[in-house]
Amino acid sequence: MGSPISAGTVQAWAALGADSSLLDRVSYGGPSGGLPARLPVLELARATVAVCSLAASELVSVRTGRPAPRVRVDDEAVATAFLSDRLVRVDGQAWSTFAPLSRFWRASDGWVRTHANYPHHRARLLAALGVPGDCGDAVVDAVAGAIAERTALEVEETVYAAGGLAVAARGPEEWARSEQGALAAGQPLLTTARVDDAPVRVLGDAALPCAGLRVLDLTRVLAGPVATRTLALLGADVLRIDAPHLPESQEAHNDTGMGKRSTTLDLGDATGRRVFEELLDDADVVVTGYRPGALERFGLTPEALAGRRPGLVIAQLSAWGRYGPWHERRGFDSLVQVATGIAELEGSPDSPGALPAQALDHGTGYLLAAGVLRALTEQHRTGGTRLVRLALAQTAHWLVHGLAPAPGDDDGFHAERRMSETDSPMGLLRYALPPVSYEGGPADWARPPGLWGTDAPVWSGS
Repeated sequence: MGSPISAGTVQAWAALGADSSLLDRVSYGGPSGGLPARLPVLELARATVAVCSLAASELVSVRTGRPAPRVRVDDEAVATAFLSDRLVRVDGQAWSTFAPLSRFWRASDGWVRTHANYPHHRARLLAALGVPGDCGDAVVDAVAGAIAERTALEVEETVYAAGGLAVAARGPEEWARSEQGALAAGQPLLTTARVDDAPVRVLGDAALPCAGLRVLDLTRVLAGPVATRTLALLGADVLRIDAPHLPESQEAHNDTGMGKRSTTLDLGDATGRRVFEELLDDADVVVTGYRPGALERFGLTPEALAGRRPGLVIAQLSAWGRYGPWHERRGFDSLVQVATGIAELEGSPDSPGALPAQALDHGTGYLLAAGVLRALTEQHRTGGTRLVRLALAQTAHWLVHGLAPAPGDDDGFHAERRMSETDSPMGLLRYALPPVSYEGGPADWARPPGLWGTDAPVWSGS
């Protein structure tokens, strides 16, 4: 027997504005020891995958006219998927998810976490700290020395002013007292809105909930790509678009590029913008994952998108939310953990800690996909251009203050049982299978990831 419907699943399903009577379609099972933590990380993972699976099941029912298929949430599959970025292999080779300068550092009065996986973020960090970029193997010691001479908040402000990423470690109470933390605490887990009164766009009968739908994926590491690879699993034609001057790690794309195609377009260039507009003319969903303001300068506000393509589903993801003094700051899962007190709660008296996975990213990604699926359902029923918004900081608040541990069977967790292999352009790819599942649904993606940025900027079949 599976356990009763978890409180987290109930909360997330209510946040999505969904029919609570469908919750009896959900059951749980499987070994649950894959995400050990002080905070209820498994409950976060289980709940977000459950509502994503249920939203897919609901959309199947809407498209076929049959009862919603039952959903079985397997804790082992869920935990393995939340670790997917760490488990992916190409020809047996692993990759490091964090660069040497993406780590905790001792400041004069506490701790700082930096993120410098991308070359431009690394260059900005070094420039802000006055560390030469050509100091080779001595760079880690040089950065450590520069940070040790400053307070944690001084490092945070200096690096952010230079366009880099650094966050001072705060406890949960300190975060709650801050303006940004107080505003985040007052936000719902996610928001959904109807932008206009665009007419109903009827979705025809289909075996997969997203069959025939086209998704423009304007997201980067990690939550957005998790959401869009889930939509690809469920039958959508997903085209990821990146700027040519912001290269992506092929290793990261090996994990999150499942089922998608990937291209590059310069939206600041007349030709690139024309191609994007042509793609938008036939899109059903647009998912964005850049900091607020980054895409608006190209006219990609919800109102502008709705005017160009009435009936679109627009999903927006940010790190800190679209409010408060941090609303335009860049951010990643690891930095949100540090700012919101999670690192302190998971750490020791001697040093901060971290969650066993990038759980804010993965959890928010599945919530984002669930929001898109529910928006498609509501649009099918009553029309309207639909807007879904999430933020890692709001997911963090839910983890710390809104969730409680759920019972489970901790014995016998083996990620290997939830892995698969396939040939790919990079070599033999070993990857985590998708955790989103419903009766009769897909068990795997239809295609492996390709080489990042090398696909033509056209829809499949065009």
